[in-house]
Amino acid sequence: MYFAGMKIKLYFFCLTLIYITFLFACGGKNKKAVAVSDNNMDAARNFIRAALDGKYTEAKRYMLNDSLNNYFMNLAERSYQKYDTETRTGYLNSSIQFHKTIPVNDSVSVIIYSNSFKNDHDTLRVIKSGDNWLIDLKYLFLHDSDTTLPQTVTKDTLK
Repeated sequence: MYFAGMKIKLYFFCLTLIYITFLFACGGKNKKAVAVSDNNMDAARNFIRAALDGKYTEAKRYMLNDSLNNYFMNLAERSYQKYDTETRTGYLNSSIQFHKTIPVNDSVSVIIYSNSFKNDHDTLRVIKSGDNWLIDLKYLFLHDSDTTLPQTVTKDTLK
């Protein structure tokens, strides 16, 4: 009788281990994968288009993953969700207009762009990480303090 009880406990213990292993194995597939961009303009275009279309999960794949970038992306997503249908459609149907690309060095560039719906100049910093280019979104909000840009560069309209 004692051995039968031990066999049942061992059986449930093994099932529990298999279940936990399965959960961890499946959990890795839900993590966001970084999207690959061949160059700075490709990264900016993909990121901006996803954001204009309201596809924030996709846009995050083109973004440098840090807490401040994630905070600003979540803030942008919450703002987008509050827009009325007409505004969302305006963003969805808009085109991206690139005004200026400023190479800071081999692995960092600043891109000034707008969209045809709002026509408001915004600034993104694109950073090369390994063989990939990623958006540093926090630069959009904090760029006025950047001293690496030449003084002749016109800042965008965000204050």
